[in-house]
Amino acid sequence: MGRVNESDLEWTEYDDGEARFDRKQLAEAAGGEEIGCSLYELPPESRSWPFHYHTANEEAIYVLEGTGSLRLEDETLSIRAGDYVTFPADESGGHRVINDTDEPLRYLAISTMNEPDVTVYPEMNTLGVFVGAPPGGRGDRSIHGYYDLDDEVDYWE
Repeated sequence: MGRVNESDLEWTEYDDGEARFDRKQLAEAAGGEEIGCSLYELPPESRSWPFHYHTANEEAIYVLEGTGSLRLEDETLSIRAGDYVTFPADESGGHRVINDTDEPLRYLAISTMNEPDVTVYPEMNTLGVFVGAPPGGRGDRSIHGYYDLDDEVDYWE
């Protein structure tokens, strides 16, 4: 059994202009291997990871505090404390969390930790490949990279 208290962990800050949030990797700190769980806090008027979906990992969020929006493929939903939302491991699971309010938005993100995984970022025309450790994992990866969705290489060349 692994155990960790979130107050014992430091926040990891992410800020690339388009995405800005703080994260604590709870499952990793507790020694979790098959299920990932991270605590996220989005400051006012900020966004999580770019719109994406996984091909091998189901994800879910549970909103702890605050309100915001959830960008899906064809719609945007309001989310608030107590909401639990699942994202299938396919194109229909595309999502992005947005804090469009004046207060912080805190939520848990939970996922299976399957590898290999390909993560697709449709709006960026990019895909990420993760072999050896899944997205969110910190193990050694034998293959890892981000590629243009339109790249094509002939099989024999």
